[in-house]
Amino acid sequence: MIRLSLLMAALAAGWVQALPAAGPNVVIILTDDQGYGDLGCTGNPVLQTPNIDRLAAEGARLTRCYVSPVCTPTRASLMTGRYHFRTGAIDTYMGRALMDASEATLAELLRAAGYATGIFGKWHLGDNYPRRPQDQGFETVLVHRGGGLRQPSAVPGGEGYFDPILLESGRLVRREGYCTEIFFEAACAFVREAAAQGRPFLAYIAANAPHDPLDEVPQHEFEAYRKLDLPENVARVYAMVANIDACVGRLMQTLQDAGVARDTLILYLHDNGPAFSRYNAGLRGLKGSVYEGGIRTPLVAWWPGHIPAGRILEQPVAHVDILPTVLEACGVPLADRPPLDGRSMLALLVGAGEPWPERTLFAQWHRGNHPQRYRNFAAIRGRWKLLRGPAADAAHELYDLAADPAESRNVIEQHPEEAARLLASYDAWFDDVCGDENRFAAQAIYVGSEHEDPVTLTRQDLRVEEEAPAWHASGAWHLRVVREGTYRFAARFNRKLTQAAVAMLQIGDSQHRTNVEAGSTECTWAGVVLPEGPCRLSAALESAEQGIHVWQVDVAGPLPQPGG
Repeated sequence: MIRLSLLMAALAAGWVQALPAAGPNVVIILTDDQGYGDLGCTGNPVLQTPNIDRLAAEGARLTRCYVSPVCTPTRASLMTGRYHFRTGAIDTYMGRALMDASEATLAELLRAAGYATGIFGKWHLGDNYPRRPQDQGFETVLVHRGGGLRQPSAVPGGEGYFDPILLESGRLVRREGYCTEIFFEAACAFVREAAAQGRPFLAYIAANAPHDPLDEVPQHEFEAYRKLDLPENVARVYAMVANIDACVGRLMQTLQDAGVARDTLILYLHDNGPAFSRYNAGLRGLKGSVYEGGIRTPLVAWWPGHIPAGRILEQPVAHVDILPTVLEACGVPLADRPPLDGRSMLALLVGAGEPWPERTLFAQWHRGNHPQRYRNFAAIRGRWKLLRGPAADAAHELYDLAADPAESRNVIEQHPEEAARLLASYDAWFDDVCGDENRFAAQAIYVGSEHEDPVTLTRQDLRVEEEAPAWHASGAWHLRVVREGTYRFAARFNRKLTQAAVAMLQIGDSQHRTNVEAGSTECTWAGVVLPEGPCRLSAALESAEQGIHVWQVDVAGPLPQPGG
């Protein structure tokens, strides 16, 4: 098993000690597309979030925590303590959200130290072996595929936010109810079981709310906010956030009932900024931008008896700091291992009085298969922030965040020396994290292994050369065939054919065609021989119909031979 081998290699190399840790249980709550201003404790005048506000009041609230402009890069950095460019997970779709399987995750490191590990919700770092959460250190897994429900990676017939079909350690299961409540309820069950066994635990609750679509929201909460004369899309987001808050309250009660609340460190944050304009505490920019509104999240840290209540910390921190902070709190030492970009916040959180040395933090993201120097980046050091937007003709901008947190006055002409210093830091950082061009090559999905059969390929991981393609763009899945043999392929379409068509499967230079009748939603190719090694696979419909495409492909095998 590749992941087990990597884990054992980590132990042998001394990255972690395989001893029961004496530290706290850990709960990390990460929400999706929730803005900085989508909480009561960050000043929202309408939205009620009493349970998250309570965590902030009883613990610490870090007001300048930086994440990436979009979700996959943030998740890769949180899980590894390393900037996402190092991990290969550089974008959110089209084969660019596959984290290198050799990365050591927080779950792997804590599991090796005796922790029970569980993930509930959104992984978004690879749906197939060897990148699934169960391959990367999580013992208990309940997730959706890809970047969210109602996306091309969702399971047909169970795509919705209500009663979704999810993956439970690789097995498809339908769960009744609303997605956020399902994930939190599963996390609560995990907490109760771990507590009953006397095991320390890591519960990573990564809600897919309040990400769109917004037409499936909890009705009770929606009715409450619809009465407040808000724009409907805002009322719907607030309903989803209020539901998250209620789930946080139930989680807190579970911790209390299990007798482990005072032994638990909770970290709560958002993965990026809001997807559309609404109250955001005066911050400029939305999801996808490197202005404060796109990359700044409240970070709440709660650990009774360790983190003093009511601490408000303004020191700049980032997603890459989560892993080293948790490891230090849990007493899991690190020795020789790939370098971390983050550093532990534990002394800062507990008020140990140690200085927080100034450093430069970085954020960058854009569509495409390869990072581009200067495109949509930010470099932040203390009060100063240098950035450049995504447009080809964008100019560099410099902001004094202490005097101008809304980024309304570009002061680059008044402070060219600060801009030059930050630009030099950025250039050195970009050379470091992007120096190995191989990490941006298409990453292979394994087929024919004992760990996953069949393998479901979705458009989430279809590699496309265009920079910002539509979901139906032409591309190829990059595969590594583990065992030579005969395989069966089954394709699903995004909708029913109204007329007959021909479906074409291309593997390298080999083409396989099959006739598909009108009224079909899928087709198969049986008896396709695959040699061991890498290959590229694509599938398409040759049809006069517009807007119909091959959406997902199941690869089963190698199949037993007749008489074998």
